[in-house]
Amino acid sequence: MKEKFVKNGIEYVRQGDYYIPNLTVPDEATYNIGKYGNLRKRFLKEHHRALYTVMFMNGSLFKHLAEIDEACHNYLKDVIPKMAEQEGVTEQLKATDQMAWVQKMNSIKHRAEEFIFSEYVYAVEGAE
Repeated sequence: MKEKFVKNGIEYVRQGDYYIPNLTVPDEATYNIGKYGNLRKRFLKEHHRALYTVMFMNGSLFKHLAEIDEACHNYLKDVIPKMAEQEGVTEQLKATDQMAWVQKMNSIKHRAEEFIFSEYVYAVEGAE
């Protein structure tokens, strides 16, 4: 018997008594996926299972997650200093009243993350 054969464009490999499709994910690059990419992955997996499966099977899932994660980090890196400057959160405040500075910076970060969650992480339109 044959060990391998191709039928309808799919290669089959013999494993014991059975022929199993030799399927692989086309994208073999490694991506660094952080907090926001993992949140996006969980959202897609739990709420948009078909989209998650299609992206996983065609190899675009991990690239998409890395892009989401990078976009979120870039947004935070840009917007937090601007919001802090606009609200008067300065190094002077940090030196004189550390707790007030921490409170204001946490508030700014949480507001920026709320935008990220609604526009990047939990948005269906952002998927390919």
